[in-house]
Amino acid sequence: MEQSPQPPSGARVLVVDDDPTVAEIVSGYLDRAGYVVDRAGDGPGALARAAAHWPDLVVLDLMLPGMDGLEVCRRMRGRGPVPVIMLTARGDEDDRILGLEVGADDYVTKPFSPRELVLRVESVLRRTLPRVDGTGTAAAGTGPAAPLGAAGLTLDPASRRATKNGTELALTVREFDLLAFFLRHPGRAFGREELMRAVWGWDFGDLSTVTVHVRRLRGKVEDDPARPRLVRTVWGVGYRFDAAGEE
Repeated sequence: MEQSPQPPSGARVLVVDDDPTVAEIVSGYLDRAGYVVDRAGDGPGALARAAAHWPDLVVLDLMLPGMDGLEVCRRMRGRGPVPVIMLTARGDEDDRILGLEVGADDYVTKPFSPRELVLRVESVLRRTLPRVDGTGTAAAGTGPAAPLGAAGLTLDPASRRATKNGTELALTVREFDLLAFFLRHPGRAFGREELMRAVWGWDFGDLSTVTVHVRRLRGKVEDDPARPRLVRTVWGVGYRFDAAGEE
C-alpha cells in the first residue's frame, strides 16, 4: 500500500463538536498526526475560531446546539472555500446526503474510528495543499499539472480554479477533483465504484456520495442541469463526460 505523504507543514484543522470527549479524542489523533488543531464546541464558536485563524479543513459535527452543522458549513463557505468533513451521529442516509448537498466534502458516521477520520483528513488535504517530504519541502514529482479545458470549461490544477465561459465556478474540493477527472478522461464511461476509487481514493464506501457530487457538479457546469449535455448518465454503467456537449 502506498504510504500517505506527511501533512503539509502548518496544516490547520478546526474540530467542531459539542461532545468534549469526542472533540478531545479527535484532536489528539490529529495532533499526533502532525496537524495544528483548533477546537470549538458550538456554531458561533466555530465561526469565531475560523475568523481568527482560517482553517485548512474543518471536522464538523452535524448536530450542534443552537446552530447546526449545516448552517455552520453554509456560513463558512460564504466567507471562503474550505474543505469540510461532516460528523453525524445518525445512520440516516438523508442526513448524510443533506450534508453533501450543502457542500461537505466527506462525512463520517458516529461511532467512528479516529484513525479512519485522520485518513479521511489526509485524503482531502492531499488534494488541496502541497505535498511535503520529511524535510518540509515540496515532494519531488509534484509539480503543477497542465491546465485542462473542454466545452467552455477551463480548470487549473495548480491554482485550483475552474471557470465556465470565463466565469469562475465555486466548486468544493471533491467537485473540483471530479471535474478534473472527467476532463482528463472525456468520452469514457465510469462506474460509481471506479469514480470513488479514482477521485475519493476509497476502495469502499457509500456510492450515494458519488451520485450527490455528480448532481451538484451538474448544477454548476451544465446550462440545464435537468438535461445534462456534459456529464451524461450511462444507464447500467455510471457517468461519461462528453467534451462536445452535444445532444
